[in-house]
Amino acid sequence: MITIKNEREIASMREACKITAAARELAGSLVKPGVSTKAIDRAVHDFIVSQGAKPSFLKLYGFPASACISVNEVVIHGIPGGYILQEGDIVSVDVGAFYKGFHGDCAATFACGAISTEAQRLIDVTKQSFFEGIRFAAKGNRVQDISHAVQTYVESNGFSVVRSFVGHGVGRQLHEEPEVPNFGAPGRGPRLLPGMTIAVEPMVCQGTYEVKVLKDNWTTVTADGRLAAHYENTVLITDGEPEILTVTEGL
Repeated sequence: MITIKNEREIASMREACKITAAARELAGSLVKPGVSTKAIDRAVHDFIVSQGAKPSFLKLYGFPASACISVNEVVIHGIPGGYILQEGDIVSVDVGAFYKGFHGDCAATFACGAISTEAQRLIDVTKQSFFEGIRFAAKGNRVQDISHAVQTYVESNGFSVVRSFVGHGVGRQLHEEPEVPNFGAPGRGPRLLPGMTIAVEPMVCQGTYEVKVLKDNWTTVTADGRLAAHYENTVLITDGEPEILTVTEGL
């Protein structure tokens, strides 16, 4: 069931999303050669807790960390550990915070030092595809109007969108209805209504959109070993323009 939030609930979501967005920004500032993914995860955890919130991902479905940190060919759900970031890596960080009964959810891909021109273009296209999509996040449109816009922009730039994982509603639960794919025909899916809150999250691959999940049952990598990027915000449907709840300057 799709939940429509009232003004009080939306106010609480804004607070949760503000913490979430700040955690993403903090993580991005730590993406540098010589830093371990575990150190970034620890910083995210400590920051979220310092704000009186709880990391949404920690122990969710058994996930062992507070942030998903996915490097290079890892698309999503990378488990932080002893890997030391190297010059040229691209690093996707996905975070969530639970505060006053509601979740925020956002992600971005960051450059570690100097990266290749093509890697930077992948990051840029992935981020812009989100903004192309939410142009259609308006009252009366349908979910797949967003999906189609994301897919069209990504594929027009020579990349591919992941099919196996999708965006989602977000609120009292981190994952709620409706599903928000990054591909599909327009004019399909649930109708968008004011008070809906959704996580729009393009996952974009340099090569094939096919992915595989590793033996840890979490880490999801591109099937061809090429690069992937991820960009996500929690978005509120309003009577007018959509409101990005997890916005921070520059992200």
